[in-house]
Amino acid sequence: MRLSDLQTGDEAVIVKVLGHGAFRKRITEMGFVRGKKVSVLLNAPLKDPIKYKILDYEVSLRRSEASMIEVLTENEAVDLVSCEDPNVLQNDDVIGKAVVRSGKTINIALVGNPNCGKTSLFNVASGSHEHVGNYSGVTVDAKKGYFNYKGYHFNIYDLPGTYSLSAYSPEELYVRRHIFEQTPDVIVNVVVASNLERNLYLTTELIDMDLSMVIALNMYDELEQSGAVLDYKTLGEMIGVPIVPTVSRSGKGIDNLFDTIIRVYENQDLTVRHIHINHGKVIESGINVLKEELKTDPQIKQHFSPRYLAIKLLEGDKEVESILKDKADYNDLITLRNREVQRISKTLGEDVETAVSNEKYGFISGALKETLIPGDREKARTTHIIDSLVTNKLFGFPIFILLMWVMFEATFKLGAYPMEWIESGVAWIGSLVERYMSDGPLKDLIVDGVIGGVGGVIVFLPNILILYLFISFMEDSGYMARAAFIMDKIMHRIGLHGKSFIPLVMGFGCNVPAIMASRTIESRSSRLITILINPFMSCSARLPIYVLLIGTFFPDHASLVFIGLYLLGIIVAIITARLLRKFLFKKDETPFVMELPPYRIPTAKATLRHMWGKAEQYLKKMGGLILVASIIIWFLSYYPRTSISDTVSETTVEESFVQQQNSYIGRIGQFIEPVLEPLGFNWKVSIALISGTAAKELVVSTIGVLYSEGASDDDATLSAKLTAPNPQTGHPDFTPLIAISFMAFVLLYIPCIATIVAVANEAGSWKWGLFTIIYNTGVAWIVSFLIYNIGKLFI
Repeated sequence: MRLSDLQTGDEAVIVKVLGHGAFRKRITEMGFVRGKKVSVLLNAPLKDPIKYKILDYEVSLRRSEASMIEVLTENEAVDLVSCEDPNVLQNDDVIGKAVVRSGKTINIALVGNPNCGKTSLFNVASGSHEHVGNYSGVTVDAKKGYFNYKGYHFNIYDLPGTYSLSAYSPEELYVRRHIFEQTPDVIVNVVVASNLERNLYLTTELIDMDLSMVIALNMYDELEQSGAVLDYKTLGEMIGVPIVPTVSRSGKGIDNLFDTIIRVYENQDLTVRHIHINHGKVIESGINVLKEELKTDPQIKQHFSPRYLAIKLLEGDKEVESILKDKADYNDLITLRNREVQRISKTLGEDVETAVSNEKYGFISGALKETLIPGDREKARTTHIIDSLVTNKLFGFPIFILLMWVMFEATFKLGAYPMEWIESGVAWIGSLVERYMSDGPLKDLIVDGVIGGVGGVIVFLPNILILYLFISFMEDSGYMARAAFIMDKIMHRIGLHGKSFIPLVMGFGCNVPAIMASRTIESRSSRLITILINPFMSCSARLPIYVLLIGTFFPDHASLVFIGLYLLGIIVAIITARLLRKFLFKKDETPFVMELPPYRIPTAKATLRHMWGKAEQYLKKMGGLILVASIIIWFLSYYPRTSISDTVSETTVEESFVQQQNSYIGRIGQFIEPVLEPLGFNWKVSIALISGTAAKELVVSTIGVLYSEGASDDDATLSAKLTAPNPQTGHPDFTPLIAISFMAFVLLYIPCIATIVAVANEAGSWKWGLFTIIYNTGVAWIVSFLIYNIGKLFI
């Protein structure tokens, strides 16, 4: 709780003072330190400022200042301590215990460039299962974890990778706003040891912000392997920030890192000191003029470093201008800024932003010249050799296509073995229930609803894990960035940016995080187009449908059919992108700037952690959404009961078909059947497609429920049930042509609800969510209509 949240007459004990620089020093000198009791005396008539009593004297604070002081009330203290020891309620020192515990809570923010190993460090420290991608944009939101170490409780935030703290990209703004608004106790700046000059640019900006900071010198093993020698202790003393070598993949140095964080938090690390990075006499004079003007506003001083704001003002940072726009003398400040910018630009012959960047890199070069002995760069040569092959104009595209083919072949062929084992296990469980339970609705629910629905989907878990294994390896190794590199020209020709390729490939895993990853695209129009075409990328949720139907009708050509479906989605996405660029969004050019990280062999631990994370998500969906939906679908297909009989076991297959056709779901399916009949779909297939709007896996579970009820052979696999003749027509509901039409429709039609929400949120308006529903479904109907009706001419 913050001090500003207390009501008149409330009392609390101070836990810590947040805030910044001079404000923090001044407020602690007034007695606002850990463990001191403070009470609220009264509010001013306009609720600001507020009068408090502390150390037997009265003091007035603005509400904004009070919001920077963290406190603990007696009730909070009791709740906090009693969680560990219920008997402590009788202890008069309960508040003291709670203050000690709260005072030992350290909030950490991990800040660093993309590909610096931030998320790996986060995973090692917190045990989280967040995925690590070896390209920019994989972390598109702040991930929170926590752990305990040496009596301290750490809350750790993994922020998006960013190259600077400017207002250029959504990541940069997100990181900066998190630092401003959440006020972490310690910033952990993760830098790549083998690429210090580029990584330390962000460090210089964090130094300008005057934050408590520790540098994690990550991937230190790569620096050592290159033969380089870094005097990191001297470098840390020069910049006033402790530096700790780490290897986050193996966990080496992590304990030392958190020992250092504790010392910095407790103000016990002698390396810590605040320095000013000298930007040269011309720029420094402009910074000082603006800084002195900003320091006249106490509210600015307590939240931000005036020097940092002055630098950003000179650079023309729109976000900083927005922060300062409510300042009383804002217009005078901007006039002063413009005058200084004009003077600096005229004197130096270049814009301020370029001049500031040059000075920062000059500072970095000077510091490294004194502390770093370069190595032989063997790893860089290895990367160049691999790049010469995988990005070659002759071999680049064939290698990419080969990798895609191997991925789909392994997904189907290797996944077939464990899939058969799971399928046999599900059938065995179903036969046990069928044999030992007495007839009735409960038995039918378990056999047809639960086992038929959930069991029909869970068998595809191995296929999904194999698919994610390949995607994970390509991401973590650094190959995915090369795929974006070779695809840039093609993406440019369809009106997109090379960076659009990465979110689109991520869509093969799941459309939701892929759409969120589009934030890395600076151009708004390219970002919107990428978001809108991403649902055409065939996500892993559609995989069970493909495996079921391809395994049933095209087992000898599985890989080709797989690739054909994925290519169909890509072609539709390309056509859609061209149409959107031509009719809705004017063409805009943004530079293709993307880091190509060195190749790294992903650790087995990281890959298995990623696979288990996806398995966990899949299994949770089985026990949640899909289980509930399967029961609902069974209920709607089971009731109302006809007078023929009370249980399915007493009816013939024909009678069961009539019962299902007259059920609630049968009536719904027959109502919409005329719309989908031209595509070759009957009412059962239509119902499966409707259920798939919630989650695509529900298509298979719905088919499993509808084709399990009244089946002539309860032990038959779902594939066998699909090829069995329909009692009414005498022909199977699915043929190879209908299967192709159905899979194309599933690929292209309305995405799942989560994807629609992601589209609306990332595009900034629900009109784009509605557009996705209408456009995608319309395209799916047209494509499936053409496939089915043209196919009938030849079959």
